[in-house]
Amino acid sequence: MRCPSRSNPRPAWCIERQRGLSLVETVLFIAVLGIALAGVLAAYQRAVRGSADPLLHKQAAAVAESLLAEVLMQPFTWCDPQDAANDANSPPASAASCTVAQDAPGPAPASESRGSASDPFDNVADYHGYAMGPGIAALDGSVLPGLADYTARVTVTRAGALFGIADGAALRVDVEVSGRGESVTLTGYRFRHSPNATG
Repeated sequence: MRCPSRSNPRPAWCIERQRGLSLVETVLFIAVLGIALAGVLAAYQRAVRGSADPLLHKQAAAVAESLLAEVLMQPFTWCDPQDAANDANSPPASAASCTVAQDAPGPAPASESRGSASDPFDNVADYHGYAMGPGIAALDGSVLPGLADYTARVTVTRAGALFGIADGAALRVDVEVSGRGESVTLTGYRFRHSPNATG
């Protein structure tokens, strides 16, 4: 017997069956919720995979900072410190007096190398084209622990025109360090403020 639809109050014998979700509706709800959750987790995983690991980024940045500081602390003189033109009584007045001017990027003389005990790099421009790796090495050539997967490269270019001075009076130094999915490039400038200094 059906409950009368318009009687108010309803008779005591009239109890309507309450309707809930059917099994099909419940299964559909769970399936839709599962698909949505899978989409959210896939997007989260993609974001995590694409984001840089802070430790790896810091390691690459620390290596780049250290190498850039090493390069910029070198002298930037007219002549190589071992050049015969470096006479204490009559220092060179320009790069023209030098056997090899130091504003041309590249080791001068070519026998110089970063880790050499007898003929090391001794001017900023000497580092142009210097590369190391895989493995970041100390000055003695030993690879530093934890940095075996990194590479480093130094580029030195003339940059004086950028500052409105003679092109060879300033050098731009770019240090790029890569490894473990990270790449960091730092740039510094070195001006020739003491052209006659020998060390």
